Amino acid sequence: MTYRVYSTSQRDGKTLPTGLMKLNQMTMLTHLDDYTSGSDSDYTKYWIDWFLGTKGNEYFCEVDEEYILDRFNLTGLNTEVQYYSQALDLITDNLDENLDEEMRDIVEKSARHLYGLIHARFIITTHGLTKMLEKFKKCDFGRCPRVLCHNHPLLPVALSDIPYSKSVKLFCCRCEDIYNPKSSRHASIDGAYFGCSFPHMLFQVYPQLVPPKSTDRYVPRIFGFKLHDVAKQHRYQDMIREESHARIMAGIEGLPTTAAQGSSSGQQNNKNKATDGTGAATESGAMADVN
Repeated sequence: MTYRVYSTSQRDGKTLPTGLMKLNQMTMLTHLDDYTSGSDSDYTKYWIDWFLGTKGNEYFCEVDEEYILDRFNLTGLNTEVQYYSQALDLITDNLDENLDEEMRDIVEKSARHLYGLIHARFIITTHGLTKMLEKFKKCDFGRCPRVLCHNHPLLPVALSDIPYSKSVKLFCCRCEDIYNPKSSRHASIDGAYFGCSFPHMLFQVYPQLVPPKSTDRYVPRIFGFKLHDVAKQHRYQDMIREESHARIMAGIEGLPTTAAQGSSSGQQNNKNKATDGTGAATESGAMADVN
């Protein structure tokens, strides 16, 4: 089985053959613009090479075949991926070519998902970290958009390890903040394919990559003058007041119904006692006046 991969010049020159979508009786699932060349050859017979060469998959590294073939590394994934066995066969280029086109489409989607989940496990291994380090040094994941970070390279990170919950984000170790990818293709990648731990694991293994904490901060000015400290203090006090109010309201809304009723009953009883006491006092006073 071979997979057709097109270069940018071929797409721009509109020289693409019309038989692309039926090559080897396999639907490629994406539009022509999704294809780009990752090697000198226009053809590749390996599914992983085709996947990595597809436009939008630049964040992924190549997972070692030995890692994929070791079933211990894939423990538990069979319950998370539909048609797991067929998807694994497709990734390792062992899929039965007699499958009908509709079934191939389903297996293709499952293979992409399975490769992403395997990728998340692989990149926190020693060899996986090495491969991602090379991509980090080449700024394959982009640069920090914060001006005071001076174009520091970014790393992909997840906000959740659960598939289909959050898309991938980009982490800057200089400002220690996260950003959305610029490209919509990258922004739609599942964050679970990289995991929450990857960038922090990388800096644990390679601590020399951690830059010194930046002391540069943007200072607001009006006509060249800094804002008065009193204005900052007022803004801070307003923020604290709003947070306190929000906590109080959250506590009131979170009270159990029985507790609220008990509190209401207690208040009513106190009110009745006060009324009784007042009535008794009034009656005593009246008797005194009569006497």
